[in-house]
Amino acid sequence: MRIAIIGAGFAGLGTAIRLRQAGIDDFAILERADDLGGTWRDNSYPGCAVDVQSHLYSYSFAPNPDWTHVYSPQEEIWSYIRRCAEEHGVTDRIRFGHEVVGADWDEERQRWLIETTAGDVEAQFLISGMGPLSHPALPDIPGLESFAGTCFHSARWDHDHDLTGERVAVIGTGCSAAQLIPEIQPRVGRLLVFQRTPGWTFPRRNRRITRLERSLYRRVPAAQRLARARQYLYRETIAFALQKAERTRFMEALMRLRLRRQVRNPELRSKLTPDYRIGCKRIIVSDDYHPTLTQPNVDVITAGIREVRAQSIVTDDGVEHAVDTIILATGFGVMQVADPLRGSDGVALAKRWEPRREAYLGTTVAGYPNYFMLAGPNTATGHTSALLYVEAQIDYVVQCIQHLDREGLGSVDVRPEVQAAFNDELRQKLNGTIWTAGGCQSWYLDADGGSSALWPGYTWQFRRALRDFDAGDYRTRGKAGSTTTNDVPASLPRL
Repeated sequence: MRIAIIGAGFAGLGTAIRLRQAGIDDFAILERADDLGGTWRDNSYPGCAVDVQSHLYSYSFAPNPDWTHVYSPQEEIWSYIRRCAEEHGVTDRIRFGHEVVGADWDEERQRWLIETTAGDVEAQFLISGMGPLSHPALPDIPGLESFAGTCFHSARWDHDHDLTGERVAVIGTGCSAAQLIPEIQPRVGRLLVFQRTPGWTFPRRNRRITRLERSLYRRVPAAQRLARARQYLYRETIAFALQKAERTRFMEALMRLRLRRQVRNPELRSKLTPDYRIGCKRIIVSDDYHPTLTQPNVDVITAGIREVRAQSIVTDDGVEHAVDTIILATGFGVMQVADPLRGSDGVALAKRWEPRREAYLGTTVAGYPNYFMLAGPNTATGHTSALLYVEAQIDYVVQCIQHLDREGLGSVDVRPEVQAAFNDELRQKLNGTIWTAGGCQSWYLDADGGSSALWPGYTWQFRRALRDFDAGDYRTRGKAGSTTTNDVPASLPRL
């Protein structure tokens, strides 16, 4: 094939659709599972839903007038993804059961040699749509493997297991936990919530979208575009507050007042009050999480976990908590790549990224020709829809491929000095933001306190930086193996 796309989630399918719209048809999607959908296929825990408004969390080129809620549930989003794939004719391009376990760049032939669980394939271009949160992170807790009850990760929910009347432990209090805890609390016998760090919550105000509204969106598409634009501007306003720590004080005061109203017990409220700035960790968007923790069958445990035994969890204070089921709401391994993915010098990308993940515009990596990442380094967002970033990257990749076609070129590789200068500017922009100066530890941060996960500015700034593909940022090779000598541009995309 000419183009191999890894993953049949929002990013991979969006790429396939845009390629077809651009008249580029020689591609295949390599999907590890037996169905499409990515994270919205894998995450089916009770209460699973998007935490960005549905009109904004959808393809700009495929608006859905039939969303039933402002924040749609998992089943509805998964159905939307399926429908988009079918309507745009890319479903038959998916090769299910093809998990990519490695890839090598053949410099002489200018092709990727890709190893999958279903056999090897070759491609001129390799586009990763795996997503940054596709590999569940399992905690390193002594004795966890010896637990005699039922244990599963929230992203691998055991729907055959009945929680009714059980003593259930939820380890983790991030966004997934905040969605599933209110759903399972009414039917469990006892719910033990093991919290390491409390999270800031933000109002959700979810509601059903009325029939009249849906009818209006179908008949007058501009009305839905207006609703999307309003939601976009609201989210960008939040971004303004999060960029500097001193700007968050008013927001924090409002959220503390909200917590006081929801949790009357001072001891419990103290446990749930963060000691870091809002936005430093991912904000929990929920109206029922804190009220659920006040219910009589719920205990919030802040002591660290010492070990897991056959029928219990022992905390650092020596208390043994009897449990029947353990739910690991412990998040994901961020930015995992197909390992080993080896570039032109034979070095695995995972190895090169050990000190710090670096890319150019979050999309290309020096030394890995014709390799493109969607939702790569510094493309995560703490305030809005990730699809706004992914779509900008997809359009950029399509422009790059079209440029090579026009010029009769075989490969493109970002210049190391361009990538280095871009990342230097990123680090300067991230200094002093709430994500690096907010006083917390989170998956946003690298070991040195910087962040190779988050974009430091507004969505429109990211989209502007990727609006036009600039061949001067890259080394290119002709199909016969010749190397061009284009100069590095005088100025890089401004952030």
